[in-house]
Amino acid sequence: MEGYDEMAARMVELGTKWPGYLGRESVARADGHELTVIYYADAESIASWKADVEHLEAQRLGRERWYEYYDVQIARVERAYSFKG
Repeated sequence: MEGYDEMAARMVELGTKWPGYLGRESVARADGHELTVIYYADAESIASWKADVEHLEAQRLGRERWYEYYDVQIARVERAYSFKG
């Protein structure tokens, strides 16, 4: 997929510097399916990232060139905890 890796890297670079950015987790399956969870401090940070000019261009190219489909879900984390043995 020509240009995809470069655009994905740029979105990571830009997104991690975005105001309100808290972190990201990403996994990819062998069949090419990917799941990425990106954490932001608040709804305003999410909205401003969604409206960024470079991000809008990446979304357009994604629809036109790289993705057959995608799902976006926006959720609020009310509580989180973990255990490492």
